[in-house]
Amino acid sequence: MAEIILLNQETIDKIAAGEVIERPSSVVKELIENSMDAGATAVTVEIKDGGSSLIRITDNGFGIEKDQVPMAFLRHSTSKIKSVEDLLSISSLGFRGEALSSIAAVARVELITKTVSQLTGIRYVIEGSVEKEKEEIGAPDGTTFLVRDLFYNTPARKKFLKTAQTEAGYINTLVERLALSRPDISFKLIINNQIRLHTSGNSNAKDVIYQIYGKDITSSLIEIEDKNELFEVTGFIGKPEVSRGNRNFEHYFINRRYIKSSLIAKGLEDGYKNFLMQHQYPFCVLYFFFDGQLLDVNVHPTKMELRFGRNEEIYQKLFNCIREKLLHRDHIKSVSIGETNEKKKDRAAVSAKQAIPEPFEKKRMEQLAASVRKDSPYEPKYTKEQTVRNWSAGAKTQPGTQNQEINRAKTAETQKQTTNISQPKESQKPDYIETPAEYVQEEIRYEGRFLSEQAQKQHKIIGQVFDTYWLVEYDGKLFIIDQHAAHEKVLYERTLSSLKNRSHTTQMISPPVILTLNPQEEEALSIYQEQLKNLGFEIEPFGGKEYAVCGVPGNLFDLNPKQILLEILDSHEEIKKASTPELVLEKIASMSCKAAVKGNHTLKRQEAETLIAELLELENPYFCPHGRPTIIAMTKQELEKKFKRIV
Repeated sequence: MAEIILLNQETIDKIAAGEVIERPSSVVKELIENSMDAGATAVTVEIKDGGSSLIRITDNGFGIEKDQVPMAFLRHSTSKIKSVEDLLSISSLGFRGEALSSIAAVARVELITKTVSQLTGIRYVIEGSVEKEKEEIGAPDGTTFLVRDLFYNTPARKKFLKTAQTEAGYINTLVERLALSRPDISFKLIINNQIRLHTSGNSNAKDVIYQIYGKDITSSLIEIEDKNELFEVTGFIGKPEVSRGNRNFEHYFINRRYIKSSLIAKGLEDGYKNFLMQHQYPFCVLYFFFDGQLLDVNVHPTKMELRFGRNEEIYQKLFNCIREKLLHRDHIKSVSIGETNEKKKDRAAVSAKQAIPEPFEKKRMEQLAASVRKDSPYEPKYTKEQTVRNWSAGAKTQPGTQNQEINRAKTAETQKQTTNISQPKESQKPDYIETPAEYVQEEIRYEGRFLSEQAQKQHKIIGQVFDTYWLVEYDGKLFIIDQHAAHEKVLYERTLSSLKNRSHTTQMISPPVILTLNPQEEEALSIYQEQLKNLGFEIEPFGGKEYAVCGVPGNLFDLNPKQILLEILDSHEEIKKASTPELVLEKIASMSCKAAVKGNHTLKRQEAETLIAELLELENPYFCPHGRPTIIAMTKQELEKKFKRIV
């Protein structure tokens, strides 16, 4: 057996740093979270060369007491907890006490900090866990970290970093998420001397969304506000048209922390079921507040996963909340003819470049304040006297607000430039942010008029084009209905309703259809026997691996009942993941969509009228079970533009 020895402190520090500091974005994350926990209302991040040569983070938080600065760089030193019992109610972002020691072990670190009560600050330099300098210095209230030459003493780690552009992208994404998590904090990101992000910190989540994602997404948001015995949630979800092909646009924060959760993702995505096409994912920015007793605190330094108690109940309540918000809304998308891809790109570029004004330009803000207070229908959501922050739709009380107000007031008098970055002064922080009128105004919706019984009497069915699409004129718009998608939706809802009410008819067949099933199909048959019976199937054992199908649903038209049954059984694994009876029924009901009339099939006018009438009676007539739109609209104005009747 090899000799057992104790590792020296340098090796221990570098091993610990390897667990916490994976790349430059890890440094930025740890330091910004410390700033947020220190009550900062403004945080500036500057990086160069993807963060490998320089990371500078400045805040106006509480600062660190002079005599505690060296201790802050020791492992497991923290101000957040004092005993193991505190872990059960922890609410801060970083509490393990490993961040500063890990950063100092693999970089050259300079710290400048000052508290409100002190006349001078302190400058502290530590490199590779070795203290180099410590001196008093004139400084504003708050803390500045300069991290240079990351991994200078661990070249093996440094060579595995990606390009500067890629590493900067990781940091940009991180800062965007942190800005979304705390709309009450002003974030400024500077990459290679260029400002890439600047939020106002006015507590309005929608403003942050606009600054990051632009006008198109911000104008397509649905506000969420719900409270139950398990959690409270506020924020925004996107309309189905702003979906994406991955989950990168799903942002959810639990007790102010950005996390990844398969439970939250499933509740959200299942809520969008039948509103989105397969492999499309919704946009959301949601703020959850849970009782700490329902969360399993994750103490691993790099994980963002959380475990929950009462999983099924949390899932069901989130699913119901999202579903309810999407239903009973008009999701008819208006399309414009002839907009080229180039124009779309130009429009998106203009939208992306529309930056909010600098939040600390005092003179400009005073002028803006006078005009907005006079003319704007929106009242400011943030004042210096507030001790309750309005993050999105619901207000949350912030810890240590009184101390923050004292800190901000004094910071305004002592704020000076000490680190070559213009640090914003709190006294110049605006009460609100200037926002484009395009998305501030309430969006115009049909409010169900096209779907109402009265509106149906005024529908003017023009006819069918390409043997697929039906044209309906109403209220100055041309509505185009996809007959296949519409019929799919009608059949799906009809089947689902019959399953729930157990009102399907069965057509007996003779001789019966004999099926030979493999073990997986037999297992599926035993699990879904009741649902299949409700659907209209009569199935009996026929000996060995064979089963006799004696009856089939009475409304399968000319579809092969054997094929439908086998498809249901073959989808066993997918159905099993649904985990709730409601979604099991939905999956089985979707099989009936194969009976829908196809495109390139001429319908008689009376058939079309009946189909449209049935479609408009549904709770969600806008999307087929696979998420494709059933109806789109085009304005008379758009047509007149094309014919040059109007300019």
